Amino acid sequence: MKCAIYGAGSLGTVLGAYLTEGGIDVDLVNRNRAHVEALRAHGAVVTGTVEKTVRVRALLPEEMCGTYDVVFLMTKQLQNAEVVTFLKPFLGEDGVLVTLQNGIPEPGIAEILGQARTIGCVVEWGASLEAPGRVRLTSDPNALSFHMGGMPGVPAEKLAAVQSVLETMCPVAIEENLSGARWSKLLINAAFSGIGTVIGGTFGDVTDHSLPRKLAVRCMKECIDVGRAAGVTFAPVQGKDVTKLFYYRTVPKRIFAELLLPIAMKKHSGIVPSMLQDLRNGKPCEVDAINGVVCGYGKRFGVSTPINGRIVETIHAEQSGALAPKPENIERFRDLIERKESVSHA
Repeated sequence: MKCAIYGAGSLGTVLGAYLTEGGIDVDLVNRNRAHVEALRAHGAVVTGTVEKTVRVRALLPEEMCGTYDVVFLMTKQLQNAEVVTFLKPFLGEDGVLVTLQNGIPEPGIAEILGQARTIGCVVEWGASLEAPGRVRLTSDPNALSFHMGGMPGVPAEKLAAVQSVLETMCPVAIEENLSGARWSKLLINAAFSGIGTVIGGTFGDVTDHSLPRKLAVRCMKECIDVGRAAGVTFAPVQGKDVTKLFYYRTVPKRIFAELLLPIAMKKHSGIVPSMLQDLRNGKPCEVDAINGVVCGYGKRFGVSTPINGRIVETIHAEQSGALAPKPENIERFRDLIERKESVSHA
């Protein structure tokens, strides 16, 4: 099976190293010439929670040729229409595109390729790009996993073939409830990537400090309220029911959720939010495809989303240069953290 990873940045380089090491025929494609040249010269250098250097095949987009059985899409969603249209001729006759992007990208991709060629995959680990050709895996190697599901019409044998490829790296759970898996990842990203970007810190900086942790629990509740209003049944995250663990209707349950958060996220505490990485590299980030999606669905279904709305507003200010990502930014949310909620004290 011939594969391509399009947008082989931090996550894609880690994935490409594992797949190549496992004997998968895979091209790592990236527009960053310095990154591609470093991969060619020195291989994919993975540090952090694992240490490995793997010789990989790296290409610029204009160097792609022929067709692929599977294209793993790992770019930001900002130019999805343009990118997916570009990739369409590179898919084989029965080829599929697997989007490992954040947010809920499958419907837009399916409009271009068709549902039967669109697979969604949730990435439940993190990495950061340290230098061209050099990436840091920031999740515990025992906590790496994918959750994957096909849109209607994807052949079962194709889904199984993609699962087999990804299991070269780590366990893959097949999701009948792809929408639920997407929303579960969305609420994790909204809370931890969103707030982490606001304060300029890691997931651990969100969970290990009082005010960001309190805000994260409230943000997660907001996401769950919106998802449920939209008819979503949230899928488990690495075997854990996030709604049961973190949703609250009483003050004691909210306090329990706040205390649980650092324990639940311990193996991923070193993750640097992808949005923060983008801001540090002078690139536009995808807050509108994460927290902005929650706000959009909230408006559509009549659910208030003040926390996600202010996260969007704050990150836009950071992106414009009007505000720097820093811990003090949490004070912009103090009124939302301290406001009286309609919850029971029983």
